[in-house]
Amino acid sequence: MDELGARAAALVARRPRDARLRRVGTSRGGTPLWLLSVGHGSRQALVVAGPHANEPVGGATVMRLAERALADPRLGAEADATWNLLLCLDPDGARRNEGWLTGPYTLGRYFRHFFRPGFLEQPEWLPDGAARAALPETRALLDVQDELRPFFQCSLHGVDVGGGFVELTRDLPGIAQRLAQTAARLGIPRELGPYDTLYWPVLGPAVYRIPPPRRGDLAAAITEAAVESTWFHPHRYGTVTAVVEAPMWGVAAVEDGSPPPDADAVLRAVSRTLRRDTLLLEGLLARIRPHLAAVPDADRLLAPVDDYLLVGPGLADSWDPDTHAAGQRTLPPLDSARLTALGISGRRVALRTAGLLHQLATAAGRETGRVVRELDGLIDGWCADYRDGYGARWIPVARQAEYQARMVLAAFELAGRYAPARSRSGEPGWGSGAAVPMHTE
Repeated sequence: MDELGARAAALVARRPRDARLRRVGTSRGGTPLWLLSVGHGSRQALVVAGPHANEPVGGATVMRLAERALADPRLGAEADATWNLLLCLDPDGARRNEGWLTGPYTLGRYFRHFFRPGFLEQPEWLPDGAARAALPETRALLDVQDELRPFFQCSLHGVDVGGGFVELTRDLPGIAQRLAQTAARLGIPRELGPYDTLYWPVLGPAVYRIPPPRRGDLAAAITEAAVESTWFHPHRYGTVTAVVEAPMWGVAAVEDGSPPPDADAVLRAVSRTLRRDTLLLEGLLARIRPHLAAVPDADRLLAPVDDYLLVGPGLADSWDPDTHAAGQRTLPPLDSARLTALGISGRRVALRTAGLLHQLATAAGRETGRVVRELDGLIDGWCADYRDGYGARWIPVARQAEYQARMVLAAFELAGRYAPARSRSGEPGWGSGAAVPMHTE
């Protein structure tokens, strides 16, 4: 975090006429939230890095974007654009991941030092609406959006294991072709059926439309991300939002569109494994919990643990063909890519929970030493499954950032080309107002 701020300040010192750095807010932990602005155009682009604490690549990406916007007039003066780059939306959470950020970049090191706050503490979500947003990080981003009224917004995310994909609040024709070209050149697998977008409209290979926000319970919000969010908040200004996901460990099978030999058998196995792992982790939590009174800030680690343990059984039931309840959404057609993504996602829920429990048990001291050893065995075995069973391979940070930067630039160009016309009321035109269930849209 400190290095990123220093790099931004050095860039401003080098190009003071073209770049500005200002504090737009303060995190819950007292860390400044910095906005780096490049250019002087009237059309505002907003790029948000670090919205999820465990996804650090966006910091490297925004600095690449700043340098390119300074070097290429097509991105600034000729486009009448100003680039506004929020260096990190959750700096406090990012600091909690510093245990793995220095490397070596192994799956075991990553998950043992993994941190991501509970759903209600993630600054992009607005479960109670914008007017009632309580997190200072969220309020800062909302204020920036209302001030800039950007024509284009991009949120930079990372996939720990899987492939790259893009999510949009409005279609940008041509983005799927750009994604295919960029991914091929950089050796990034495209994720053709992410778990996040299971019921979302497909706009093209590895490109998905974010459904309009709707009310739902916490489990639905966590698993479907279809709640109110800062992705949709600037919708009223005609903003198109792109969420660009870049993988840390790539898995080639997430772009395998071939038909599987027995999808139901795979779904049963994935569901059975997730149920078993959830029960095992619930038992370990029960053994750890009595010893956490003296662990500083234990509640911040317990909140995401509780979230993952809450959603695990529900996910297993919704995927299992033997327990799929009447009234539940029908799963979309499942090719090998989607089945691979579901398997990775089930394992992710368990590994993230195990990593957080490992941190809690370690902090609790000798009383939970046996639990630490048991968790070590689970984490090693599950990481080996990712590495050997799924073929997960580390993608160098420079390649992750280059992929993400190229996709931001592609979306920026296309958003400018396909900016929506204004309606008589002054609001952008968005088609008919009829709501369509997202799994049938």
